[in-house]
Amino acid sequence: MGTRTEARAWIRLPSGRRLDLLAPTPFDWTDEDLATGLARTFRWGGHSTWPAPLSVAQHSLGVLALRHAAKPAATRAQLRRELLHDAEEGLINFDCISPLKPFLGEGFRQLQESLGAAVATRYALPPWDAEQKKLHKKLDVAIAAAEAVHVAGWSVAEVRGTLGIRAAVMATDPLAAEFGGTPWEPWPPEVAAQRFLIALRRLA
Repeated sequence: MGTRTEARAWIRLPSGRRLDLLAPTPFDWTDEDLATGLARTFRWGGHSTWPAPLSVAQHSLGVLALRHAAKPAATRAQLRRELLHDAEEGLINFDCISPLKPFLGEGFRQLQESLGAAVATRYALPPWDAEQKKLHKKLDVAIAAAEAVHVAGWSVAEVRGTLGIRAAVMATDPLAAEFGGTPWEPWPPEVAAQRFLIALRRLA
């Protein structure tokens, strides 16, 4: 066996492309790689009261659906930014739960930022302004609160007391009108990937 002179910092994606995690470029993955990665990356540490966990791909489509319905109306680029707001998680297949983030340090934060910057460049995402970021955060938190109750098994009281979310927990699944199925049920990874990819191409 040969002797490795340096640590490997790249990963091989389903397409066969290599993604260098320490120096990512916008050309290191295909749209299919990203959709597959997000569909196989799970929210809530993979914990779920359903037989399957909830993917980041499905979560991202939920945020997109809420933004479609919100005012003021969003541009195509702004909607694309909503869909891709967690895209870096699909490239490293890791959605860090909030309590763990403070322990991962500066290196992990820089990794997320560099991957996020590559995503923003590849998909021509506009920078956030304060008002748009505030609206995005409101929608993202609303989906998270609903997921906590309808998917991860938290009580409404725990959402308020432990997670500190004061907004009412929505009962209606924003994806049910478009896709049907049982409200809040996590989709199989292949279904989540296909639906994410269709939405991404529609907004390209």
